[in-house]
Amino acid sequence: MALSQTTLSSKSLYANAHSLSPKPHQPSFSLLPSNSKPKSLQPITAVHAAEPTNNKVAVKESAPAAVPGSGKWTVESWKNKKALQLPEYPSKEELEAVLNTLEAFPPLVFAGEARNLEEKLGEAAMGNAFLLQGGDCAESFKEFHANNIRDTFRILLQMGAVLMFGGQVPVIKVGRMAGQFAKPRSDPFEEINGVKLPSYKGDNINGDAFDEKSRIPDPNRMIRAYCQAAATLNLLRSFATGGYAAMQRVTQWNLDFAEHSEQGDRYHELANRVDEALGFMAAAGLTVDHPIMTSTDFWTSHECLLLPYEQALTRKDSTSGLYYDCSAHMLWVGERTRQLDGAHVEFLRGIANPLGIKVSNKMDPNELVKLVEILNPNNKAGRITIICRMGAENMRVKLPHLIRAGSPAEVRAFFDVHEQEGSHPGGVHLEMTGQNVTECIGGSRTVTFDDLGSRYHTHCDPRLNASQSLELSFIIAERLRKRRIGTQRLLSMGV
Repeated sequence: MALSQTTLSSKSLYANAHSLSPKPHQPSFSLLPSNSKPKSLQPITAVHAAEPTNNKVAVKESAPAAVPGSGKWTVESWKNKKALQLPEYPSKEELEAVLNTLEAFPPLVFAGEARNLEEKLGEAAMGNAFLLQGGDCAESFKEFHANNIRDTFRILLQMGAVLMFGGQVPVIKVGRMAGQFAKPRSDPFEEINGVKLPSYKGDNINGDAFDEKSRIPDPNRMIRAYCQAAATLNLLRSFATGGYAAMQRVTQWNLDFAEHSEQGDRYHELANRVDEALGFMAAAGLTVDHPIMTSTDFWTSHECLLLPYEQALTRKDSTSGLYYDCSAHMLWVGERTRQLDGAHVEFLRGIANPLGIKVSNKMDPNELVKLVEILNPNNKAGRITIICRMGAENMRVKLPHLIRAGSPAEVRAFFDVHEQEGSHPGGVHLEMTGQNVTECIGGSRTVTFDDLGSRYHTHCDPRLNASQSLELSFIIAERLRKRRIGTQRLLSMGV
């Protein structure tokens, strides 16, 4: 089995939810020492008068240098910063009309839901829960279908059951769904057979067809993205609360194409054990029709990239007086847009949603500390999730330095490093789908390089299929189980 190769080939992301307010005797750490606020120096500059009098030199104090993340925040203050990865729309008038329409639309999610997610992530930061975040690398208008939404939701339910059974902790299920349209690009242009066109940046910006018309940014695509996100959320809420996610249906969540496989057999065995546990509970008089057994919490997330869209869906919460980006419960800043003085960081510092920060082996630990200072100045647990993406070898070399600085994969390397550093892995973030694709090599039903072309459907990065995702969940569950048993053994010894 070459699952580490699978996850590396899939460019999957592994996330760790962190506590930023450590408690005594808990495996946590602080990114922000209480005395670490930056000091701004006020340089003195000599300014010569146009007509000097008595050879005197006029001297005045200049304004202090701007500190990233300082100053008054507004929903539009990001416009005063350098914004990378944003499209240039041909018509400003058309763009403004679309944004005005979006501003009048109802929110897609609600502030209370986002606050609830932040509380759950705070538990993961303490090691009392585990974050499972996954979905498409980029959602597509063409592949928008109820079955696709259902299948991705279903594999996340399966993985959640495996992880919860192995780790014996609540699993926080967050989908990369209902908004994950825009994608950053390393090059603004792409060239095929001598023809050079603007890069495809996601269905809410332009089209993937390689022709000039498709690649022109169209603001009306944001309206379609909103409508698709609203329909996706409507279906997800129905699945999560309408009985489909009931624990009694655990044996029915399996996908047909993954059923007759090694991992499908393992899942059926686990599902039967869950059924037996439910039967025991019922016999003991513990009802199985309690809401916690008949429904599940499910949240959505996406990369905060297309700032005009995100601003248009930002609302002031009447309960708390805080601003929430109501396009998703959780948003993250990407590798290409996390500049300390950039527009994306400026926007994110002012919204109250739980946030993610994507880091690679290129991230400097000191820069990460400064970034967290900007985005989480109150050191609130659950506010920040660090998403590591750096490959197995870099994970072992680079991740320890980020953990020591205050941040947190390849799954085995990820867990190994956390054990080495005395911290705890808070979750996992995957680019995956419930569809029967062949986009990543490896796994128990070994997908080889030659198989990739048979069902390679992604518009962006390759994704793990359901079988590979389920296999990965068993590996993670085993590590969580060993960690739980080890902790229990230490507690029984009074350590």
